[in-house]
Amino acid sequence: MVPDNNRNEVEDYKLTVQVPETAHQVSTDSWLQAGFVLTTGVNSVFVLGYSGTIMVPLGWIGGIVGLLLATVLSLNANMLVAKLHEHGGKRHIRYRDLAAQIYGRRAYTITWAMQYINLFMINIGFLILGGSALKACFALFNYEHTMKLPYCIAITGFACTLFAISTPHLSALRVWLGCSTVLSLIYIIVACVLAAKDGFQPLYRGEREPALRESIELSLIWIPDVLCGSDIFLCLYDNNDSDAVIGANASPRDYSIHGESSSRIFTTIGASANLVFAFNTGMLPEIQATVRQPAVKNTLKALYFQFTIGVVPMFAITFIGYWAYGASTSTYLLNSVSGPLWVKAAANISAFLQSIICLHIFASPTYEYLDTKFGIRGSALQLNNLSFRIAARGGYLVISTLVSALLPFLGDFESLTGALSTFPLTFILANHMYIVAKKDKLSTLQKFWHWLNVIIFALMSIAATIASLRLIAVDSKEYHVFADV
Repeated sequence: MVPDNNRNEVEDYKLTVQVPETAHQVSTDSWLQAGFVLTTGVNSVFVLGYSGTIMVPLGWIGGIVGLLLATVLSLNANMLVAKLHEHGGKRHIRYRDLAAQIYGRRAYTITWAMQYINLFMINIGFLILGGSALKACFALFNYEHTMKLPYCIAITGFACTLFAISTPHLSALRVWLGCSTVLSLIYIIVACVLAAKDGFQPLYRGEREPALRESIELSLIWIPDVLCGSDIFLCLYDNNDSDAVIGANASPRDYSIHGESSSRIFTTIGASANLVFAFNTGMLPEIQATVRQPAVKNTLKALYFQFTIGVVPMFAITFIGYWAYGASTSTYLLNSVSGPLWVKAAANISAFLQSIICLHIFASPTYEYLDTKFGIRGSALQLNNLSFRIAARGGYLVISTLVSALLPFLGDFESLTGALSTFPLTFILANHMYIVAKKDKLSTLQKFWHWLNVIIFALMSIAATIASLRLIAVDSKEYHVFADV
C-alpha cells in the first residue's frame, strides 16, 4: 500500500468518495466507559478457551512469554492508532476513514474489508462459545439427551438478534457494560476457583477406596482408560449432586506439547495468532469515536486501564486452567472443571449471556454502517427504525449463526481471525500508518522500530494464515458439517 504524497490526489479522493456522517452517537462517553468496553472484549467468554488454545500448544515458557510480549506489543500498537485519531485536523470515527486520510482512496475499501472480516470471524466465535456454554448447561442436568451444539448455536443467534434489535448503538450499552462485567466475574471466578480446587485435589489410588467410603457417603463409578493412559479412573460423587473428581491414579500432570514435529509447528504458529487475538478488537477508532474530548488523551487512559487492570482476570484464568489440567485442558475450560452442579450451571449461563453482549460490541461497526447507509435516525422505537433493525441485523445474525453451526471449530477460527485481520489491522497497518503520518517527526531509530514491526508481523500473518487454513482443513475432514463437537 503506497501512500499518496500528492495533496491534490488526496483532495480528489475526498471529493470522489464521501465519508458519511454517522447515524450513531459520537463524543458522548467517558474514558472509563470506553475502558470497560475494551476490557469487556479482553475478558469476554473467549478467555474460557485460552488455556486450551494458547497454553496447550505453547507450554509454560512459550505461553507466559508469548502473553506478556503480546500485551506490550498490543498496547503499543493500539496507542499508535489512538494518537492518529485526529490526524489532519478532524476526528476519524472509523478505521477505514483514518486509513483513507493517510493513504488515499484505495485504502478505504481494503481496510474496510479486512476490518469486517475480522469482526465477522470474532462474532462467529462468540456464537460458538455461547452455544457451547448453553450445551454444557444442558449436559449438567440431562446426561442422556444433551441438546446438540448446532441447536444451541441457533438459540444463541436468536438471543443475539433480540438484543441487537433492542440496543440501537454502542453508547446505549451503558447499563449492559455493568452487567457484562458482573457476568464475566462470575464465570472467571468460578472457573478459577474450581480449577484451583482440582489442581490442589489430593490424588488417591484405587486401593484406598474402602477407607474413603467409610469416611464419607459416596457412590463409585469406574471408568477405564479415560485420563492420560490411566488404567482406572475413579470418580466419586457426593450426595450434594457434585461431580467433583476426588480420586484418580496418582500420575503427575502432563505439561508437554503433544503431536508430531510438523503438526507442532503449525499449532504453535496458530497459537501465536491466538495471542494477538486475545488483546485486540480491530475497532479502536469506532470505540474512540464515542469518547468525549480530549479524545486522544481519554482513549489512552482507557487503553492503560485495559492493559493493566483489565488483563488480570484473563491472565489468572489462563494460567490457573493450564496449571490444573495441563495438556488435557479443554478449549472450553468449564468442561474441564469439577464442582457443584448449580455453580457450574451459573457459570455457563453467565458465559452464554456475556457472549450476547460482547457480540453486540463487535457487531456495532456493521450496524453503524447499515444504519448510516439507509438513514436510520431518530427514536429507536420508531416503527420504520425498529423494522429496519429486525430485517438488517436479523439477516446479518442469521448468516453468522449459519456459518457458526456449519463449522464450529473455535480454536481454528481464532487463529484464522488473528492471521487474516488482527495482525494486519493492529500491527502492520498501525505501525505503517504511523510512519507515513509522522514521517518528518520520527528519528531514524523510531522508523527502524516501526518498519521492523511491519516486516515481522507481515511474515507472521502469512505463516499463521497457512497454519490456520491447514487446521481447518484437518478438522473439516475429521468432523462433518454441523458437527456436535
